[in-house]
Amino acid sequence: MSQPAGQEQRYQGIAVSPGIATGKVYVVQPDNDEVPHYSILENDVPGEVGRLENALLETRAQIHEMQQQIAERIGASDAGIFDAHLLVVEDRTLIDEVIRTLHEQKVNVEHVFNSVANRYAATLSQIDDPYLRERALDIHDVTKRVTRNLMGKSGRGLADLHEPRIILAHNLTPSETAQLDRQAALGFATEIGSRTSHTAIMARSLSIPAVVGLQDMPVAFNEGDNLLLDGINGYLIVNPSEQTLWEYGQMEFRRHAVESELQNLRESECRTDDGRHIILSANIELPQDIDLVKKNGAEGVGLYRTEFLYLNKTDLPDEEEQYETYKKVAEAVHPAPAIIRTLDLGGDKFLSSLNLPEELNPFLGWRAIRFCLEHPEIFKAQLRAILRASTIGNVKMMYPMISGMDELRRANALLEECREELRQEGQAFDENLEVGMMIEVPSAALIAELLAREVSFFSIGTNDLIQYTIAVDRVNEKIAHLYEPTHPAVLRLIKQVTDAAHAAGIWVGVCGEMAGELTLAPLLVGLGVDELSVGAALVPRIKRAISRLKYAECVKLAEESMNIQSGSEISDLCERVANEHFAELLG
Repeated sequence: MSQPAGQEQRYQGIAVSPGIATGKVYVVQPDNDEVPHYSILENDVPGEVGRLENALLETRAQIHEMQQQIAERIGASDAGIFDAHLLVVEDRTLIDEVIRTLHEQKVNVEHVFNSVANRYAATLSQIDDPYLRERALDIHDVTKRVTRNLMGKSGRGLADLHEPRIILAHNLTPSETAQLDRQAALGFATEIGSRTSHTAIMARSLSIPAVVGLQDMPVAFNEGDNLLLDGINGYLIVNPSEQTLWEYGQMEFRRHAVESELQNLRESECRTDDGRHIILSANIELPQDIDLVKKNGAEGVGLYRTEFLYLNKTDLPDEEEQYETYKKVAEAVHPAPAIIRTLDLGGDKFLSSLNLPEELNPFLGWRAIRFCLEHPEIFKAQLRAILRASTIGNVKMMYPMISGMDELRRANALLEECREELRQEGQAFDENLEVGMMIEVPSAALIAELLAREVSFFSIGTNDLIQYTIAVDRVNEKIAHLYEPTHPAVLRLIKQVTDAAHAAGIWVGVCGEMAGELTLAPLLVGLGVDELSVGAALVPRIKRAISRLKYAECVKLAEESMNIQSGSEISDLCERVANEHFAELLG
């Protein structure tokens, strides 16, 4: 389909890297090299295995070279993104299955490796976790690289793009994005992708405006088509009018002014206009994320997702490995807090080597604290590691998915066993370690006043609390529109939790995506939340938004919301308040 010559056309996608770009189009052709498929003899198998080993070595060298280039260009933390790629080429489970399949099927190694690796990626892409689904794209990226090396072919030549262009593609892999020339790549738009992909992360690090998920993007363009890419609101505009260009010029001027102002907030605390301090922390998944925590001025780590220590490995991390990792994170943010969440795995996201049984509904099944209580040897290794790391002085710990008092008491009993073992061994730890729990299950919210007597703090995981409260799988496209953070039932549960916490003299935070929504953060403050933990990049904007409101205004917003019967009306009210106080942050 071609565009009408000169006529402005707009397409909506997902904004993943802010900025406005204008320029001519460069369409990336699909990388659809056909992988050969032919039979081999049994005595050919050793030669095919040798070819595989050479291709893996070549791939590993290419990834290391790319990491070095990225580290020099934009920093070590971004180069660390490709650690996941190295794990793929070093994954013995994957390699052993390829070799076994070679012996069984007696077909060429390109075909076998491509089939086995893509099957792994397909399995990962079905997991009900956005982060893990995106890791499937990393496997696809490495699979293409290994397969091309086996075939003796080079990849797409995006690194050779030297004239300034806006790139359009079905998809860009993280490695393709990392090699883009910032002077030539004005911005890019893809048909697939999400905010959590490594491609999106690389775009933000390189400050390249990017829009993904443009499912209605045209398949053909006229020669000389001009584009405007809106990486703030997620638009691709073909042949923008003079009026559109002027409007976006003004928007870009205002955006740069806001970004400059936000940079000045890095060292300041998050306070309302009338002085109420709201602790503003950051969520992390990997130790190298600490650089972003500091860069954006967060007050420590409000959620460290430890399960990523366990993924992409054939063996469980031992106590010593965990201790060194937790210690590193705690030291990096000291004296600010580092809140470590215990293992939130099980059901549909765990190590394949454990051979866990499949479950019909894993998110209502054997996961998180339930799994840990049934595997005390795994749980206690982590608890001991956290306790040992607590000597740094800023470590706090919390359990995920507690649904009732029995689970909490059983977890605390195991923790006490670990404390006693360490005392007997003469190992130091913080005897006053703060131990909290996440409120993710409605049953926990409803008995918050009982649970509050036995913990030091609550952290509300709004992602799960919302979907469990209103029975909506937020990644199910058919019912995603029903996923409503402002549903009156959700707000009442949050209010019940904050009231119970404060009555017991403990604090309460929110670490779900709701905390990072600019329009909803003031509502959470008004509901009594003491701490917000968000993605590190969101910290400056949330800090500025809260600073524009008085605490009394936040309370008034919450009180009005509690008297509204419709979630959409509450959302509209929050947006009106946001536009009145910090419209410049909303794009």
